[in-house]
Amino acid sequence: MNSSELVSLIIEPRAKDVGGFGVRRVLPHARCRTVGPFIFFDHMGPVDFPPGQGIDVRPHPHIGLATVTYLFEGEIFHRDSLGVEQAIRPGAVNWMNAGRGIVHSERTGDEERAKTSRLNGIQSWIALPLSHEECEPSFHHHPADSLPIIKGRGVRMCLIAGSAYGKRAPVETPSEMFYLDAVLSPGAELILPDEYEERAIYVVEGAVRLDGGTEIGEGKMAVFHPSVEVGLSAQEAARVMLLGGRPLDGKRHLWWNFVASTPERLERAKADWKNRCFDPVPGDHEFIPLPES
Repeated sequence: MNSSELVSLIIEPRAKDVGGFGVRRVLPHARCRTVGPFIFFDHMGPVDFPPGQGIDVRPHPHIGLATVTYLFEGEIFHRDSLGVEQAIRPGAVNWMNAGRGIVHSERTGDEERAKTSRLNGIQSWIALPLSHEECEPSFHHHPADSLPIIKGRGVRMCLIAGSAYGKRAPVETPSEMFYLDAVLSPGAELILPDEYEERAIYVVEGAVRLDGGTEIGEGKMAVFHPSVEVGLSAQEAARVMLLGGRPLDGKRHLWWNFVASTPERLERAKADWKNRCFDPVPGDHEFIPLPES
């Protein structure tokens, strides 16, 4: 099978500035709004901060989605309107379910800011199914040692969320999905889970070669056609995120930090934030104003 029969789209990320540091934004893309329930995908860093500097993403709102923060290096301190305060560190999963509405901030903590630090990780958003759009907001932290590890010849995978390869992560997801962090040694081969209609890979480090010969380099996402077996191999050491799931149950509208099934719900969220109707983050009194456009 040649690569064109496997690959629907190869996405080049766009550079964005978030909280004073650069990210590589992969999703949404003009030709691929979602992969399974994944509606947003940012690669944060890698970036090095001198002492006294770090990230400062001020309090901002979300509706209709779940955020998934997964770090390779560094630390982010999370605070939200539920009163949760949680340091996010490498290998752990932090799943924030926005539902009808939540506010949170993401900053470099005081101890981390006092020294030279490095940040590298992925933040993704999961569009909630219609049945969960207006659910109560929640936050769940899962330490690294609670996540399933899947090993093969030259392959070590951490199951971040969902189910794959006969394992299920402890994170409660509202839709069928899979999300893995895969580290491949030189010469290692891997076949993607085939039980999901929508699948993609994102290359964090190195490069991988697909069946058929196409090479996917660092910082690129390959989105695959449904119902085909996808195999990949690493000529050199590589790190790859595997993701996807069941297609969304209808169209989603994305504006700023809001995801909704109707434009009217987006407008209500805009008005609520402008009029300061969201619950505040205790102890963090700054906020990001509603964008003008």
